[in-house]
Amino acid sequence: MPDTPLTPAALRAFAFRTLERQPSLQAALNAQGFVQADPIRAPARAQDLTLFQRVRGYRAGDLERLYPGLDAEEDMLPNYGFVTRPVQALLHPREPGESRAEREHQGLLAEVRAVVEERGEVHPRDVAGAVGRGRVVNAWGGQSAATTRILDAMHRRGEVRVTRRVGGVRLYGPAPHLAALREAPLPEAERVRRAVHLLAALYGPLPEASLGYLVSLSHYGLPHLRGEMRAAFRTAVREELTGAGVDGLRYVWPAEWNVDEVRAPRGVRIVGPFDPLVWDRRRFEHLHGWTYRFEAYTPPAKRQFGYYALPLFQAERAVGWANLKVEGGELRSEVGFIPGVRETAALRKGVEAELERYRAFLGLESEGRQG
Repeated sequence: MPDTPLTPAALRAFAFRTLERQPSLQAALNAQGFVQADPIRAPARAQDLTLFQRVRGYRAGDLERLYPGLDAEEDMLPNYGFVTRPVQALLHPREPGESRAEREHQGLLAEVRAVVEERGEVHPRDVAGAVGRGRVVNAWGGQSAATTRILDAMHRRGEVRVTRRVGGVRLYGPAPHLAALREAPLPEAERVRRAVHLLAALYGPLPEASLGYLVSLSHYGLPHLRGEMRAAFRTAVREELTGAGVDGLRYVWPAEWNVDEVRAPRGVRIVGPFDPLVWDRRRFEHLHGWTYRFEAYTPPAKRQFGYYALPLFQAERAVGWANLKVEGGELRSEVGFIPGVRETAALRKGVEAELERYRAFLGLESEGRQG
């Protein structure tokens, strides 16, 4: 427990511990355990935006480029993303049940499995060419080759792993380390306890209710252990995590964290919409006093912030948002502030310094013209 009563300002500074700079990409992956992925580039993919804020010198695309040599695997916990192998060991063996593609295309799984065993690493296009079959509705409402959906199902079960990406497309190959886990898995109690504590550390400090929501989302990563995850959550918040009430809302975080040692951050930071700093909208609204929305799937006429607005922080407070895009080799920015924020010289200077960091991250010329 903290020595003095917590305030929203103290919690805001405490939450900034997630942005601690790491000496390398692997160190950042190790520190987080899970990095959420998203395919939209505005101005870069979500995983790159998250790692850019934590790894000095990180460039957009570094994770995809360096992935084959990293301790990293594409997998899912509360969402789809990247995990280290120690974290992946908590998620497997996974029992997600039969997929829609398997039900609609009897026998196709065996055919795709045979192609993977024969070729080792496969591109979905090559599997489709070797096996054929029709197309099915994918998880996003679009159309995918049935063989690609079978590869997805095999990946979720742990029969294959993502070996690398080519042009953003996942290539698959055998996953002997996951086969070993099927033979000798970690005890279930250890798996669910460590998964709950990982979520508390990755997104904390956060309201107890928000941690419960993350645990419920984790049926994606641990579909057959939902009840066990809920039980581990109840034990964690009752006996293992540290907690404190702020404005009638109970926050929780790992017991080893010391809130009294937190220092207030400085400068301006612009973070991605899936960054752990802003992921929990309940915490965001409570600590910053306004509602931030992700509006990529909102009709343009109804958007308040923009297609892919990135929350903008001055010191520890979220004071606005920025929409960034690359046009003609230059970074274009549209910055907005919440009512009451004074656009001081210090704030403008901080925003420009952060945009300069983004230019380097995106590999653009430093004198990119602002829109």
